[in-house]
Amino acid sequence: MRTIRVVIAKPGLDGHDRGAKVIARALRDAGMEVIYTGLRQTPEQIVAAALQEDADVIGLSILSGAHMHICPRVMELLKDKGLSHVRVLVGGIIPDVDVAKLQAIGISGIFLPGTPMQDIVNCICQHVPPRTEAI
Repeated sequence: MRTIRVVIAKPGLDGHDRGAKVIARALRDAGMEVIYTGLRQTPEQIVAAALQEDADVIGLSILSGAHMHICPRVMELLKDKGLSHVRVLVGGIIPDVDVAKLQAIGISGIFLPGTPMQDIVNCICQHVPPRTEAI
């Protein structure tokens, strides 16, 4: 069995990555393989990392309010690269009015500050079963 692979990214100019690092640690503790891309990633860099790392999930940490610009671009790039199967989760400051819009473009999970880590782990496990490696 191949473990679930998650790319965690901090898109945009927001320089606060403590939350992203806490999430990465929780996912690792849950048995997932986590690749943290670091601060100030563009949608193009994030999707390239997902492709290179054969990711099952992309986790975006967005505190800047740019989620309605970044998320549609990430989803578009995933489709263009043939990666529509990659699940995208978003965490951060997401106004209620934007939740349905993000879900409508294919975001699989939206997590606000204070969400229990286990809720995020459960969401990933429900959406992405571990894959068996081809031999």
